[in-house]
Amino acid sequence: MRKTVVQEWTPEWAVQYSQMAEILRGIFAEELVRIHHIGSTSIPAIGYAKPIIDILVEVRDIKNVSLMNEAMLAAGFEPKGENGIPGRRYYAKGGEHRKHHVHVFEAGHAAVATHLEFKAYLMNHPQEAAEYGQLKLKLMKQFPESVHLYQDGKQAMLHSLVQKASIWAAEQRKNR
Repeated sequence: MRKTVVQEWTPEWAVQYSQMAEILRGIFAEELVRIHHIGSTSIPAIGYAKPIIDILVEVRDIKNVSLMNEAMLAAGFEPKGENGIPGRRYYAKGGEHRKHHVHVFEAGHAAVATHLEFKAYLMNHPQEAAEYGQLKLKLMKQFPESVHLYQDGKQAMLHSLVQKASIWAAEQRKNR
């Protein structure tokens, strides 16, 4: 069972993202539309996060992603298929001590907007980002031996933030 590890936010995570993004650009090459650093490690104001770099890759055709599995394996990533989210291809690197998660979606998939809106919302609402980071720290202390209980503990706040982010993003688009 994976243990819960939450660390103080560090700019090193942006460096790790950039390094991995270069590798992924080579792997996804012609299929690649855009690549994004997402999740808590991409939001400085969050203060605390699991030290796992989440990367969102948008591709032209999700059906072609399985063709990259060998290259992803060679780069240390374990292909996990949709892993519970229809239309996604998910890869994890680091086994029990994960360092990177790669979420691949076809450009235009609703989950892409959800991830990017969440990040933008927290970047523009640093107090809420910090509150979310504090919850992560509290849950890590409460459930150090169970990443699953940690995940369950943050679901209500995460869901609330995702809803707020969606409403905020719609307002931003309307005001342009």
